[in-house]
Amino acid sequence: MAWLVLLGALLCMPRVGVGSLGSEGFLPSAPHNCPYRCVCAADLLSCAGLGLQDVPAALPAAAADLDLSHNALQRLRPGWLAPLSRLRALRLGHNELDVLGHGVFTNASGLRLLDLSSNALRALGRHDLEGLGALERLLLFNNRLAHLDEHAFHGLGALSRLYLGCNELSSFSFDHLHGLGTTHLRTLDLSSNRLGRIPVPDLAALPAFLKNGLYLHNNPLPCDCRLYHLLQRWHQRGLSAVSDFAREYMCLAFKVPTSRVRFFEHSRVFENCSAVLAQGLEQPEVQLHVQMGRSLRLHCNTSAPAVRIAWVSPQHELLVAPGSRDGSIAVLADGSLAISNVQPQHEGVFVCLAAGPRLHHNQTHEYNVSVHFPHPEPEAFNTGFTTLLGCAVGLVLVLLYLFAPPCPGCRRCYRRTCHCRRWPRAPSPLQELSAQSSVLSTPPDVPSRKASVHKHVVFLEPGRRGLNGRVQLAVAEDFDLYNPVGLRLKAGSESASSTGSEGLVMT
Repeated sequence: MAWLVLLGALLCMPRVGVGSLGSEGFLPSAPHNCPYRCVCAADLLSCAGLGLQDVPAALPAAAADLDLSHNALQRLRPGWLAPLSRLRALRLGHNELDVLGHGVFTNASGLRLLDLSSNALRALGRHDLEGLGALERLLLFNNRLAHLDEHAFHGLGALSRLYLGCNELSSFSFDHLHGLGTTHLRTLDLSSNRLGRIPVPDLAALPAFLKNGLYLHNNPLPCDCRLYHLLQRWHQRGLSAVSDFAREYMCLAFKVPTSRVRFFEHSRVFENCSAVLAQGLEQPEVQLHVQMGRSLRLHCNTSAPAVRIAWVSPQHELLVAPGSRDGSIAVLADGSLAISNVQPQHEGVFVCLAAGPRLHHNQTHEYNVSVHFPHPEPEAFNTGFTTLLGCAVGLVLVLLYLFAPPCPGCRRCYRRTCHCRRWPRAPSPLQELSAQSSVLSTPPDVPSRKASVHKHVVFLEPGRRGLNGRVQLAVAEDFDLYNPVGLRLKAGSESASSTGSEGLVMT
């Protein structure tokens, strides 16, 4: 009996083991080379919020998005990104980094996004961002940056968005942007810093697309007349960086922190500023009106020969030779821009960017192109032909009037119409008297008159409506037709004189 129990137990052991496997009979295993407590999903690697003080030693080579934010990292080793050849996004925000160092990003040539926000960085050296030639977005806001090397952003030729807000910067080089070119740059956030000195001519020389993304609010700007007129013009033009934060643009009226006034709300501070000082700061954009379907050519005129010329379309596309991606815009060998068939998508501001050794800084030219639909051309009005035609028509009408008799059908129609539309007219008083007198003169032997033999005729009171004092003859019931002498005149006191003046006439 004990032997049978032992045999049954041995037979059940494999079944128990199989039941502990996965649904398909395989034990679940951890992802290959995934750091402890991190999350690996496809090409994503997240080690956020783990309190890490150092970067994990082994990182999977397939990671394209690495998140190390919300930790306690203080240092980054040079070359630590060498295994991550596919890395495109690196998030290091909300750590304790106070310095970067040389060679930290030398192996991140394919990186597109770098987030270094909310750290303790105090300065950026010349080689701290070296090796990030493909970087497009750099987040450095909410640090303690007080100094930027003159070439801190040199080599970041593809950078389009740079966020430096909420730092301690007291100056910024707008003429060369610390080595950063304006070819691709669209957003430059310098808000909530300590900028107290801004070179207005360098600020005015920036291209229009960068002015639209230049954020300078919440800075102790000087109450300078030229700066006021420049920002006022940007505000009137509707540049989003100024119009969206108009209430947060302030300046120091008396160089005292407590004397801050708002740029666009306290105009009394600038009421003595003359607009002449602001003239010539910005080169006005050229206004061009082109009909749809026509050709257009724009020239980039510079004060000195330019080595490199590029254009920026209204859709913020960088245009270099041979032209746009869709082929509708061409950049010629001399740097000019040509559009063979203007369409509505070509409407907007075209900006020319010129750079060269003889140019003080990158020069820009703006062309505001307005596309209009073609209007149909009116036909030529020939006065001689219309005059001759009018004379001929007039002559024909005269001949018809003189020689052409009216048609019989028209006559019959006219007579029939008049006969049908003849309205009954009220008989005049004379006609009534003549009719009544004819009744009196009817012979007595007429059969139709026998029924009225014993009728009487009386004179009624003259009517006041158109009878002019004449009496009105009426037949009474006891009138003897064969003895008309017995006719009596009936007249009131008001018409006695008029009745007596007129006699009775019998025919």
